[in-house]
Amino acid sequence: MTKYGDRIALLRDKHALTQEDLANKLGISRAALSHYETSRREPDYNTINKIASFFRVSIDYLLGRTNEPDSILDQEIREFVDNLELSDEKLLEKFSLTVDGKKLSSEEARRFIAFVRAERSLD
Repeated sequence: MTKYGDRIALLRDKHALTQEDLANKLGISRAALSHYETSRREPDYNTINKIASFFRVSIDYLLGRTNEPDSILDQEIREFVDNLELSDEKLLEKFSLTVDGKKLSSEEARRFIAFVRAERSLD
């Protein structure tokens, strides 16, 4: 599996950019970019989004979830994922939620939701 750092370096090389050039275009330090390319540090969401936008590739491609640089989620699927409401009972019945590769039971899913709500109430 290709690491995100390898993908970033590959895209940078493909566009004949130095680390300094790309770092300047992204508004980050050359050192930070070097850490990303060697997978010593993970870029935050805003940075990974900037990189994807700059190279016109999907975030999924950068993260190694797909080998298709132009692959993006269908708009309907993107809206579904962006608005996923875990407390919807019908959703819990229809889809399997997993943690560490093991399916959550309905009761575990409800406890998980209760836990998240309790944590949020502490903030």
